[in-house]
Amino acid sequence: MNSNKRSFLIVVILLALTIPACVQYSFTGTSIPSDVRNIYIPFFPDNSQSGLGDLSDRLNNALINRFVNQSRLSLNNDREGADSWMEGTIQSYRNRPFSVGGDEQANLNEIQIVVRATFQFARDDQPEYSKNFTGSATYDVLQNPVDGELEAAEAALQQIANNAFNDAVSNW
Repeated sequence: MNSNKRSFLIVVILLALTIPACVQYSFTGTSIPSDVRNIYIPFFPDNSQSGLGDLSDRLNNALINRFVNQSRLSLNNDREGADSWMEGTIQSYRNRPFSVGGDEQANLNEIQIVVRATFQFARDDQPEYSKNFTGSATYDVLQNPVDGELEAAEAALQQIANNAFNDAVSNW
């Protein structure tokens, strides 16, 4: 290999190794504006009449865990001092047959939860979004229906928290 080709190859290799270091990258896919340091997430009122008394608590925990653990944001205890906030309501909860077995009995049920959420920066007059998020999961009604329903509800709430978080940070 002549010296020009060797020099060119060395330059290309060095560029390939150094250019990625110049790019800002976040392993969570989020790049938060520097002036946004915290978020306020109050409890979402549960208007679903689900019969599960802790849906609001579980959704609140899922949202807080997602925003605080997957970004550099800290939790603020009131809206007035927050740089951003997310609020909303649990609108509906459905528990319905999903799969019917040979004896015409449901063997899988599906939990579907709909949450209306609004995300806004304190510096802006209008929210980034205000929309419905739906989460769903199935459970085996023949095994342990009570625990199965609770686990499916938790999975649906996690989907909602993930989607609300992803939509909030996708424009950052």
